[in-house]
Amino acid sequence: MENGRIKNIKRQILSDNWYTLNKYTFEYQKFDGSWEVQKRESYDCGDGAAVLLYNTRKGTVVLTRQFRMPTYVNENTDGMMVEVCAGLLDGLTPKECILKEILEETGYQLTEVKQVLVTYMCPGSVTQKLYLFIGEYQDAMKVESGGGADDETENIEVLEMPFENALQMMVSGAIRDAKTVMLLQYAQINKLIEVNS
Repeated sequence: MENGRIKNIKRQILSDNWYTLNKYTFEYQKFDGSWEVQKRESYDCGDGAAVLLYNTRKGTVVLTRQFRMPTYVNENTDGMMVEVCAGLLDGLTPKECILKEILEETGYQLTEVKQVLVTYMCPGSVTQKLYLFIGEYQDAMKVESGGGADDETENIEVLEMPFENALQMMVSGAIRDAKTVMLLQYAQINKLIEVNS
């Protein structure tokens, strides 16, 4: 950390029941040169990786649908979210992680993916960096049923759909997950799949 406008950082762990909730107290130098004490809480759930699987010949993408409790308690009536495949690094490199997650969640076995972005998804309260990838899949790469790892209490539905449908779901609000919106927009901007006008 190399910001000369921050000093005397103190950390207090508030909870480490699932991941780690920290409280930071620090001095911050304002634009006028004066110093003030600030307090912030941040949630550390580890860095992660996500991937948009796409098939240029078929014009399709593979997404997932699963229940997300935090959205359920914040006005997502059924708690279900349509998302790109994703997971926590858990000591792996971003590429190793996402290749493992692709197989576990979707059943496709890819050997190559391309990293296109690195983002802080909620920088005001969450420390997580998310490495975003794209990966081209073929039908022959489907070697398992997917659905998530048994030991991770995942219950994931695999969705293959036309890219145009995914874009329409994003516009209509049926897809509201930020990483998924970013990767769908990346694919659209970079014309990974031709869209009929």
